[in-house]
Amino acid sequence: MTRLHLVRHGPTHAKSMVGWSNLPADLSDTAALARLSAHLPQTGIVISSDLSRAAATADAIQGSRTRLPHQPDLREINFGAWELRKFREIEAETPELIRAYWEHPGDVRAPNGESWNEVCTRVSSAIDALILAHTGQDLIIVAHFGAILTQVQRAEGLNAEQAFSHRLDNLSITELTLGTDGWSTGRINHLA
Repeated sequence: MTRLHLVRHGPTHAKSMVGWSNLPADLSDTAALARLSAHLPQTGIVISSDLSRAAATADAIQGSRTRLPHQPDLREINFGAWELRKFREIEAETPELIRAYWEHPGDVRAPNGESWNEVCTRVSSAIDALILAHTGQDLIIVAHFGAILTQVQRAEGLNAEQAFSHRLDNLSITELTLGTDGWSTGRINHLA
């Protein structure tokens, strides 16, 4: 049995669509970070996306745990031409496209970005490789809203719309387990 402890990085306070941009996380709430670190298994292996907001959050909670190299395939959704733009700006230019992107996620993509299905494939492949390399261990994966939702969707057998109904706060933990009978879901969006 392999347990995944999916941690959403610290807040960026950006009011725009943040995907692959390397915005820093606000890690000033040291009490929240200490609670988060204490809640996670001490023997867990820590890995993060290579984006600084995830990597810095992983640094803040690592403690004496083993750390694996950053994994680019755990990045957030690539928003392409929509990156760092506000929803209302994009909606003013291409209202049908951005509404389809969020209301019917799947194969719809931002210009020069990636679709939800592409994100799911990318992140699931990375998670599968981690599970194969570390079967039976606790994996503490510090990632992003979209990346974590791909795994909730997979574990719960949801469609994309159902997956997007989940809330994931910054510094929250989502617990998934892969055992001989398949996936099971623990807490989602747990704040320590």
